[in-house]
Amino acid sequence: MNFIRGIFKEKNDAALKKQLRNILGFAPDNISLYKTALTHRSLGENVDENNERLEYLGDAVLSALVADYLFKRYPYQGEGFLTEMRSKMVNRQQLNEVALKMDLKKIAHFNKQDHTLRGSHIFGNTLEALVGAIYLDLGYKKTSKWVYNYIIAPHMFMDELELREINHKNKLYGWANKQGKTLEFVTIEEKLENGRRLFTIGAVVDGEIIAQGKAFNKKDASQIAASLAVTSLGINNSEEGL
Repeated sequence: MNFIRGIFKEKNDAALKKQLRNILGFAPDNISLYKTALTHRSLGENVDENNERLEYLGDAVLSALVADYLFKRYPYQGEGFLTEMRSKMVNRQQLNEVALKMDLKKIAHFNKQDHTLRGSHIFGNTLEALVGAIYLDLGYKKTSKWVYNYIIAPHMFMDELELREINHKNKLYGWANKQGKTLEFVTIEEKLENGRRLFTIGAVVDGEIIAQGKAFNKKDASQIAASLAVTSLGINNSEEGL
């Protein structure tokens, strides 16, 4: 019985290696490391069963690599510009979009019955975890090359990012001030989902809830709400809005 399970395990590992080769450009030897990187907390609460530790590591490694890239690309720009550009490149929404374009959704493991995950950025988090796995597997220099070839070069359009406004809350506050409207962000709901606190934050304009955002921390939830409000009010296309 164990022998049969071993055969099936080898077949599954071979299939995963093939998928990873298509997405990452190489087939890793330490497949268990990448299995962990692809497994969301919704399927395993213990720290050795999910990708949260690798996500933490990958976030730090990716941030350092992007900082190094920006430092070399913009030799005459100051700290403020470099910090803002790094935020644009590694913010949760941006990384989630990159992860989806890389088809990580096809190989990520998460609880598909957990509807609260639909509006989250789990695939961007998975991408960070994979960066952590690649770093442990290949080392800093090879990870740096991989990040440039597979994340920055094909998905980060620098001229566009330079012009992009990422702080939707600031944009919404600026619009509200110009329009003489009162804007506030309120907690509509706070509940436990799979052992984590899920926050629902509302963007409220003159007492009316314009948009709601959900996330596992208030900061992300309010940014999601602000982003939806900016779109709903047409602020991206017009300064007049309502």
